[in-house]
Amino acid sequence: MNKHSMIFIGLDTHKEFHEVVYCEEQRGATPVHYGRIPSSKVSVKKLLRQFESKYPGATLHVVY
Repeated sequence: MNKHSMIFIGLDTHKEFHEVVYCEEQRGATPVHYGRIPSSKVSVKKLLRQFESKYPGATLHVVY
């Protein structure tokens, strides 16, 4: 069984880029600054594919 069932991804959106932070579901987990990505649909889709690969089977919750 996968130890991560939910991953929370936060986006601070701007016209040209998004700042990305994520946190695993465990109580007391520390948010991790992923970095800055371009604000294109392609970049966001690529980001989500990377999280799906890193956390297979987890539910991704994206907020901004």
